[in-house]
Amino acid sequence: MSSKALFIAAGGTGGGIYPALSVVEALCEMAPHAQLHFIGSVTGIENELVPQEGWAGFHRVQSGALHGVRLRKQLSSLFKIAVGTWQAWWLAAKYRPRALFLTGGWATFPTALGCWLRGVPIVVYVPDVEPALGVKAICRFARLVLTPVPESAAYFRRSVRVEAVGYPLRRALLTADRQTAYAHFNLDPQRSTLLVFGGSLGARSLNNALAAILPDLLREGVQVLHISGKTDWETVQTHRNALDPDLQARYHAFPYLHNDMGLALAAADLAICRAGASVLGELTHFGLPAILVPYPYAWRYQKVNADWLVERGAALRLDDERLTSDLLPTLRALLNDSARLAAMREAARRAAVPNAAQRIAERLLKVAKLAEDR
Repeated sequence: MSSKALFIAAGGTGGGIYPALSVVEALCEMAPHAQLHFIGSVTGIENELVPQEGWAGFHRVQSGALHGVRLRKQLSSLFKIAVGTWQAWWLAAKYRPRALFLTGGWATFPTALGCWLRGVPIVVYVPDVEPALGVKAICRFARLVLTPVPESAAYFRRSVRVEAVGYPLRRALLTADRQTAYAHFNLDPQRSTLLVFGGSLGARSLNNALAAILPDLLREGVQVLHISGKTDWETVQTHRNALDPDLQARYHAFPYLHNDMGLALAAADLAICRAGASVLGELTHFGLPAILVPYPYAWRYQKVNADWLVERGAALRLDDERLTSDLLPTLRALLNDSARLAAMREAARRAAVPNAAQRIAERLLKVAKLAEDR
């Protein structure tokens, strides 16, 4: 087999995209001879988050949602998935990849099906504790399924080969340190720093809940890093401009952070965030205690992620409907209890699994039979 191509498929949200990019970083170091092709959907957020340069090929396939949508949308999605499957089959025939690596997102199902029909070995990384329905279906014909935690194995049939490897992080996160973060965001090291973010798509209920208590927090001396998402950015700017100038100086708001997200995590003493897949790697790596607010309108993946960290003493879970009444007292209780924060910080660090990206890359190269070519 002369081809040294590897297909990487990911999309949907940052929770699926960033693990793939982390593994790509490791692949570029461990197998610089590999020809990496990225496959995403036509309209997904991966077109914004994934750099389109540096690949042997950057491809888009048709796909669509089947879960949680109306019948007409499902029929349209089925047609798009059929087209996407043919597109992936054609790409596999043209480039003859040694393996397909995928994490999640709409494009992964037709890509996996098309590659499987061409006999391409498939390696799946499941970012969440519980696999999404589409990813779980793909795992039935995967050569290897990699998961962030050992408990994920319970969601698969015994015939599926499952291995826990941790959650991979990008180099920009791994190299972030607290002192650099303080300087970058112009923070006061003597004050408590609260980080509020809703994932790659933002979270309106978190933004609204923060807006309601923000003046109180700032007056009490807390400094806030707030990543609002692009949708609510204009509203957030309006709220910031309405603050007294001395309070504005302690409120640092951004629509989105990409390369600087590691610095935000490194600077924080406490986080309020959704419980997407990234919390399993980011919060544990930085030893960051958190109040996790699972997204209420999706399947239960975020609740399972949150509960996994809560059970280990690294986080608290606060459901969306309780934000308005419980967020401020919960915050005050934690920020005023240094011993409890220290215990949560240590619990988070114990849950961290270092070198996950390298571990995943090693498994992928072995399946692709590229390891011996290094």
